[in-house]
Amino acid sequence: MELRLDGRTALITGGSRGLGRAMAETFAAAGASVAVVARDQAVLDETLAALDAANPNVAHAAISADVRVADEISRAHADAVATCGAIDILVNNCGTSNAQPFLDITDESWQDDFDLKLFSAIRLCRLCLPHMRSQGWGRILNSLNTEAKSPRARTCPTSATRAAGMAMTKALASEFAADGVLVNALSTGLLVTHQWQARWERTVADQSFEEYTAAVGERIPLGRMGDAQEFANLALFLASDAASYITGTAINVDGGYSPVV
Repeated sequence: MELRLDGRTALITGGSRGLGRAMAETFAAAGASVAVVARDQAVLDETLAALDAANPNVAHAAISADVRVADEISRAHADAVATCGAIDILVNNCGTSNAQPFLDITDESWQDDFDLKLFSAIRLCRLCLPHMRSQGWGRILNSLNTEAKSPRARTCPTSATRAAGMAMTKALASEFAADGVLVNALSTGLLVTHQWQARWERTVADQSFEEYTAAVGERIPLGRMGDAQEFANLALFLASDAASYITGTAINVDGGYSPVV
């Protein structure tokens, strides 16, 4: 089955690295016009070049913005629409792991996490939904993690923020289903991305990166960490017409790691 997104426009936050970039390149190769939003302009420029290579027949955009700031979100959305067209597919993918002992978390850290992961999604959904609703077709994908379903100790504020995102996913799916807008979440497990590379560089001195990720993978039923392309493959399916009867769900992309479905 070939999955295509011809004639569609996608907006992906956190789109310049890791899971976001994998989704952006996969969507572009499937025919979509893709706008990616992140903060590092140099990395965004590299991503834009990759998108143009994947699909030179449509316009793509790489927009530097801080999605924690409401005005920056509005500007990024306007820039994306001006370059690529009205947004048919929204992927809320920004955010990094922020897991701390509860008593160490300041109000500022809580607020920053909610601004980055939840309020950015709220604001972008509010901007993109009118067009989706008017045309009777839309896709919203929220990148979460399995801690939203089964939080462990010392996983706040991320686990709480992602749980809020999962609740919003279900609520929006119910509210906009009759308008042809499908809303789903992808719950990440342990996937090899630049964040794991950075963690290895900070904390591990006696293993290669390959040895490090192999050791982490031993904790997973499938026996290995996943990769960004495996995550992007599911995102492409959910964004396509092939997923026309799937909405309001959060699918684990975790090799069986989570204790809950």
